[in-house]
Amino acid sequence: MTAASGQGEADEARGVVWRPGERELSRSRLLRFLRREGLASLEELHARAAEDPAWFWARAADDIGWPWYERYREVLDLSRGAPWARWYVGGTTNVALAAVDRHAAARPEATAVLWEGEDGEVRRLTFGELRREADRLANGLRRLGVEPGDRVGLYLPMIPETVVALFACAKIGAVFIPIFSGYGAEAVAQRLNDAEATLLVTADGFLRRGRPVAMKAEADRAAERTPTLRRVVVVPRLRRAGLAGLAAPAEGRDVVYDELVAGEPDRFETLPLSSEEPLMLIYTSGTTGRPKGTVHVHAGFPLKAAQDLAHAFDLQEDDVLYWVTDIGWMMGPWQIMGGLALGATILLYEGTPDHPAPDRLWALCERHGVTVLGISPTLIRSLMPFGAEPVRAHDLSRLRALGSTGEPWNPDPWLWTFHAVGGGRLPIVNYSGGTEISGGILSGLTVAPLKPCSFAGPSPGMAVDVVDERGRPVRGEVGELVLRQPWPGMTRGFWRAPERYLETYWSRIPGLWVHGDWARVDEDGFWYIEGRSDDTIKVGGKRVGPAEVESLLVAHPAVREAAAVGVPDEVKGEAIVCFCILRPGAEPASAEALEALREALKDKVAASLGKPFRPKDVRFVADLPRTRNAKIMRRVVRAAYLGLPPGDLSALENPAAADAVANAR
Repeated sequence: MTAASGQGEADEARGVVWRPGERELSRSRLLRFLRREGLASLEELHARAAEDPAWFWARAADDIGWPWYERYREVLDLSRGAPWARWYVGGTTNVALAAVDRHAAARPEATAVLWEGEDGEVRRLTFGELRREADRLANGLRRLGVEPGDRVGLYLPMIPETVVALFACAKIGAVFIPIFSGYGAEAVAQRLNDAEATLLVTADGFLRRGRPVAMKAEADRAAERTPTLRRVVVVPRLRRAGLAGLAAPAEGRDVVYDELVAGEPDRFETLPLSSEEPLMLIYTSGTTGRPKGTVHVHAGFPLKAAQDLAHAFDLQEDDVLYWVTDIGWMMGPWQIMGGLALGATILLYEGTPDHPAPDRLWALCERHGVTVLGISPTLIRSLMPFGAEPVRAHDLSRLRALGSTGEPWNPDPWLWTFHAVGGGRLPIVNYSGGTEISGGILSGLTVAPLKPCSFAGPSPGMAVDVVDERGRPVRGEVGELVLRQPWPGMTRGFWRAPERYLETYWSRIPGLWVHGDWARVDEDGFWYIEGRSDDTIKVGGKRVGPAEVESLLVAHPAVREAAAVGVPDEVKGEAIVCFCILRPGAEPASAEALEALREALKDKVAASLGKPFRPKDVRFVADLPRTRNAKIMRRVVRAAYLGLPPGDLSALENPAAADAVANAR
């Protein structure tokens, strides 16, 4: 028996389906990093990084060539404790220097951004052109009064101007707020108001499934509800295509993007900023209260994103990176800042990946030579019914890695992706972390073996563990996913709510960041995410807090109280199901009226949060399970709906309410 056949039999017995070959090993940035540091294995790297995070993150920043106007004097300052760690102290930098300016100087004709509209229009920006466009817009924004530290909303589809606007803000020193293009006015206004934004960049609309989506009307309604907002810049994406005109401009407030940048100088001196200067305020929903504004800095989020792309995905200058995402979700800014910081090309697409035919995603990859493709289990589940033929119709030979994030995998979609898309030759780099993390806690690697649905282990540099309720490590069983050391990409707290940040991540187990995921490490050292340990709902990989949904429901005059939970969904991963207690006298008089109210409540949620968050079901109950201090126990609601064991009910004030939920109609 040969060594190769022996390895194959051992892999089959252990469930290993892929190992790196010469192509992956010979080009690997991560293996070069290990050799340069004199490390013999990935295990040695993880141990050294967990023991001495300052050592790792100094070496990692140099490895990806992160640029400084003035180099830092101290890597890590823990004088205020781990939750408030400060990184690269004394250094000055700017993400625009890292991702645009230095590449424009060294490789001005290299392609930075490729964009394809749903109508087939294609645009290309070189690094030189990207710098000129960002400089012109920065000059225009300064003329509109944008100053360092001002908050600027980016409510935009994935178009080239989104990239330009992000870096124009960074050049000025303004803090940008990426906002999901599918949000309704209420969700947009909530984020703008919390941040006290002074300017909003939006578009007249974009194309989705062959139809124009009018963003400007939603932006107008949001602007009317935001007293601090002084100006709105509108990109005429639809008007340029001859599809629609701009909504009526608000006199003195609105300015058309093309008119703003016309005649502006194409040079703007990027502002050197402290490593810890705020760069981005991105909102993420939790289990209670309003959305959390996570604060990220210039040498934080983008540096971590670039490092993950370099070490986990092996992204290099000859790569084309396409992640199916939106600017409002973490992976949008992650792809833009991390991909361009490494000098790679990024691809943006504004529409749906199955329009006008189920092969659109694969056609995009073939047409633009995508080498690293990021998808989600939800997307794959939606494409699987079309079979493998749409994939096989396209030449995907340039693909060398698949990435996945947003939610845990199920085996069938994972294996379909591995065989139908990757042909059994490509690694699926499973990647899990969060908005507050700036990237991955766990990841696959292009140089590590794979089991279906697994992670190779901690993302390089992350001191990760799985522990019991007392913080003791556990293996072979499910526990809490925690971090034992800080890292540069960690949020610098929640916007104007430091106590909420500490409560969310640092209060459950002393000294540990508790992320809210259940995780497991198997006997072979492969890691798995087993789901959320809190109540956050993930619809298609996009998080929404139940409180955000519930607040919309109780705003309806007929609803007194509500609970929203996530339930399994074959396509979306999770769907939203809502339970409502009606106000006295508001009970519909007929079955038809009850059904009309149910649909009206679904529509209300969709109108505010966007169509992806439209509830799967709304049911009506006389009471909801609650504790003695009146807190609704959503886990009991969810279990009752799904017919699962409810767990410990000793804290319930009204145990019979669980039966009411189970029997609700």
